[in-house]
Amino acid sequence: MTAVSLGMPAVPPRGFGNISALESFPKAAHRELGNAQLRANLGHATHTIRDKRLRVVSELPDWEELRDAGSAIKAEAMDRLPELLAQFEEQFTARGGTVHWARDAAEANRIVEGLVRAAGADGESPTEVVKVKSMATQEIGLNEYLEERGIAAYETDLAELIVQLGHDKPSHILVPAIHKNRTEIRDIFLAEMPDVDPALTDEPRRLAMAARAHLRAKFLSARVAISGANFGIAETGTLGVVESEGNGRMCVTLPQTLITVMGIEKVLPRAEDLGVFMQLLPRSSTGERMNPYTSLWTGATPGDGPSDVHVVLLDNGRTRALADRHGRSALHCIRCSACMNVCPVYERTGGHAYGSTYPGPIGAILSPLLTGVEAEENKSLPYASSLCGACFDACPVKINIPEILVHLRGEDVEARRSKPGARHLPSQFDLAMAGASWAMSDGARMGVLERGLPLGRLAAGRDRVIGKLPGLGAGWTQSRDIPAPPAESFRHQWAKREKLNTSEEGEAK
Repeated sequence: MTAVSLGMPAVPPRGFGNISALESFPKAAHRELGNAQLRANLGHATHTIRDKRLRVVSELPDWEELRDAGSAIKAEAMDRLPELLAQFEEQFTARGGTVHWARDAAEANRIVEGLVRAAGADGESPTEVVKVKSMATQEIGLNEYLEERGIAAYETDLAELIVQLGHDKPSHILVPAIHKNRTEIRDIFLAEMPDVDPALTDEPRRLAMAARAHLRAKFLSARVAISGANFGIAETGTLGVVESEGNGRMCVTLPQTLITVMGIEKVLPRAEDLGVFMQLLPRSSTGERMNPYTSLWTGATPGDGPSDVHVVLLDNGRTRALADRHGRSALHCIRCSACMNVCPVYERTGGHAYGSTYPGPIGAILSPLLTGVEAEENKSLPYASSLCGACFDACPVKINIPEILVHLRGEDVEARRSKPGARHLPSQFDLAMAGASWAMSDGARMGVLERGLPLGRLAAGRDRVIGKLPGLGAGWTQSRDIPAPPAESFRHQWAKREKLNTSEEGEAK
């Protein structure tokens, strides 16, 4: 087995693929917050998914031990990544498959296009391919790339199909069309789906049947399918896709050529590791005890499934993230979306505000790590969080997202300060933090400041709340009130209580 040199890729070109935002998060979020229908759709969907998740997670007495195991396996995989990738290539190739290496999105897209064209019969290149839902192909902008070159890529996952027909972009890792309600979906089908029944209603079953009829001919005629992968097993060279609809099973078994695009961080050391993730993933993603469809394939098997099997191992900034000792655990992500379903920021802004294929808390750390936090497009993403910690509690592999967010914020501040010609005048926040550090580092100083607390009551109205503050505090009071400070501090109250207790004890003696 030969060692694999991963190297350090260059920053992906601006705007290429779908991991670089086109505008800052605050600007995009402000616009999305004005969409009341979006907030209603998101609120209903995220609450439903997380309630289901809580029920099925509570059934397992060893849930925390499973989380620990998942985290440990992913940490081992990242520590041994070059070795495991070389082992995967050896095993996959030995079983009749072909491995391709792509340093960035542009190279991955060129490889896939070449494989699609090579799959033609009698010199005629296919002009259509079917696709399994794939975050990696969304990340590299594969659909758009192929369309520009005369190849139509048809999404076969129902939610991805809705987004594609609506000329939209996914807004959620697991449920790409989470921002659409069923009436909006019916309208999309009526406008974009050929031969659809004009009397189509918004009943979920009717919508699903319409999509099934639309896709059936594509499944049966396609010579090429493109998939992502949830896992790649180094020990055996096996690829795996888990899904809920059966469309993935159709794609990975019916066509003659199967092309899989897999991020290099998806590799796992051993087949037995799946036993952990097959419990963690369905419960954390859809709130199910197990996935309805789990497809595993190892190379090509004569007479069974595709005869021409390829995998494109995608870097596209992953080795950059791997080199960040504070942020590398973001690569542990198994794309379950649990962090998004509990995030108060995501629930109100939706996925489009993040500007990347990866929205929500995981996107706020993963996208800057893939492009570099210095990239203008993504440097605002680490601030798209209240740091409440709900994402860390929900993550099935215990990625400490709040800690990484703080780390990336620090990197952004240092990058701005180190720019040539940058002025280093302290901001209001810098001054406030310096003052707090000075006061809190000495008990006597803290005591003196606490004695001035009653003066803050002068800024409160008759209702005993402060509704408006100047300067830095204006951003806080713009959307919330602050209770008036107490007449005396807790420290002062405690001292009075202790003095009274001592006096009473003396009198009792």
